[in-house]
Amino acid sequence: MAESTKILVREALVREDSLIAQHFYQLWLDNGVTAEQICTDWLEITLQFIDRARQELAYQAFVAERDGEIFGSAGGQLFAGLYPQPFVSEYRKYGYVWNVYVESSYRRQGIGDRLTKRTIDYLKSLGCTRILLDASPFGKPLYESMGFYAGNEMRLDLL
Repeated sequence: MAESTKILVREALVREDSLIAQHFYQLWLDNGVTAEQICTDWLEITLQFIDRARQELAYQAFVAERDGEIFGSAGGQLFAGLYPQPFVSEYRKYGYVWNVYVESSYRRQGIGDRLTKRTIDYLKSLGCTRILLDASPFGKPLYESMGFYAGNEMRLDLL
């Protein structure tokens, strides 16, 4: 394989936040959410979230590219929690992986695996003791093969 055709997984640049947000939007569409169910200002909402997460939760995104074309992304950050966290960080410091997305023509080539592993390595470097994610039906087998397992979360859908 020629050097120029190798896939590179690297840290995303701030200027690529809009592309990361577009991948997040497409992820929802690929998982059965319709455009009508997504706010029209989804881009602004997502960019504001990324900016806040970068400032407060050590957010970092990663992209997969070849010859300057980006076709996959993933993000990781510290998990802010759903309730107070009275634990010392050495005992409980959670990381969160979100928006693992690979464009359809690049799927089934191990790119999602590489993006996820890069994000996990980043969260490990922050001292995380556990990593959480919400898996799509498409991504669940990948995450299970990496050692993720279902925990104690329970759900009651009201719609």
